Amino acid sequence: MFKTLGNAFKNREIRKSILITLALLLVYRLGCFLPTPGLNSDLYADIAANDTTGILSLLNTVTGSALSNAAIFALGVTPYINASIIVQLLAVAIPSLERLSKEGDTGRDKINLITKIVALVLALAQGLGIVLGLGSDYIDPIFGENITWLTSVVVIIVLMAGTCFTMWLGDKITEQGIGNGLSLIIFIGIIASAAQSVLNAIRNISNSLTYLWELIGFLALVVIIFFLIVFVDLAERKITVQYSKQMKGRKMYGGQSSYIPLKVNASGVLPIIFASAIITFPSLVMALFGVTRDSGWFANFWYTYFGTGSIMYSVLTALLILFFAYFYATIQFNPSDVSLNIQQHGGFIPGIRQGKPTTDYLKKISHRITLFGAIFLAFIALVPSVLFSAVAVGSQGLLNSFTATGMLIVVSVAIEFKDQLEAQLMMRRHKNIL
Repeated sequence: MFKTLGNAFKNREIRKSILITLALLLVYRLGCFLPTPGLNSDLYADIAANDTTGILSLLNTVTGSALSNAAIFALGVTPYINASIIVQLLAVAIPSLERLSKEGDTGRDKINLITKIVALVLALAQGLGIVLGLGSDYIDPIFGENITWLTSVVVIIVLMAGTCFTMWLGDKITEQGIGNGLSLIIFIGIIASAAQSVLNAIRNISNSLTYLWELIGFLALVVIIFFLIVFVDLAERKITVQYSKQMKGRKMYGGQSSYIPLKVNASGVLPIIFASAIITFPSLVMALFGVTRDSGWFANFWYTYFGTGSIMYSVLTALLILFFAYFYATIQFNPSDVSLNIQQHGGFIPGIRQGKPTTDYLKKISHRITLFGAIFLAFIALVPSVLFSAVAVGSQGLLNSFTATGMLIVVSVAIEFKDQLEAQLMMRRHKNIL
């Protein structure tokens, strides 16, 4: 990784792209500290800090503390992520959207525009939820005591504008060709929250040596989980494909051996993000509208049996991860198309006949790998949180910042960033040769 970065900085064009990307990420981080006019940031920080459901803490980690700062980027990329879930699920059910997804770059641009429109609608809904849920006690009138409603309108508009600007920053970062912009924005938010939590834990060491041993044990567990995530994220199954020799004119073609790489965790962190977004959406809506455990029998029932940390929450999260893992495997890898492509190019899998037997073989391998990857994602989403709670008993800040989901996002984005840099270096090298 460091060698790739060193080689990248030696190339003038790539170095310029990296510096522009860092500057745009710096703009995002500055926006995470600019307060939203009309919101009482101190009272809002208390809500995020004393959150008992875990929903606001998770969102605060992803946005890099922008939520607790009541900043203009408080919503972050959350509306866009939820919009992506909705649009991709609708693309399977609505034929017109499915046709758009198969029209190449033009179709993808149209779907991206639809996703952004849906994200804007969701940002409006979340802004309304924040204003209505907090009530007038958390709104600082900037137009006079008697027109608080106008302040609320300004708050909603500013939060929506922050979401739009965040999406624009993500697009500009993506245009630099050094990774996905929105993924890097989430990455930098998680890293910033984790670094702040570690600094706070180090400051607490002076109060008691217990915090020192907790911090050492916690960081050791983080390193082990990081190693496990990287090991599985890079693992792949290579299916050998042999191409027969063909005489075309006076030249002989084929006779070579290749392979089809099937990644164990091909869908990355998306199944966890989608599963978490769906299972936490009711709790998020109730939290934004000020519904607590004591608000009624339904709220008490939901937080007890389906709230963060409950048994049913863990079971439903695992099932949703399995569903989305297979859903993405179906979208990304089509055994019939791959089998037909192999046959058209005169290839075959050793020991497997062409046609339907090859399709069935690829389908069986894909299902097995997807199952293992889904089990791994469910394990990462649930088990490390329990281990973290057992190790860092008195460090709540560490538990909120170092989630297994966040670690998986960090690893996935870092590997994607490294691959993009290597691809850019390879392209520049070949360009110089030509």
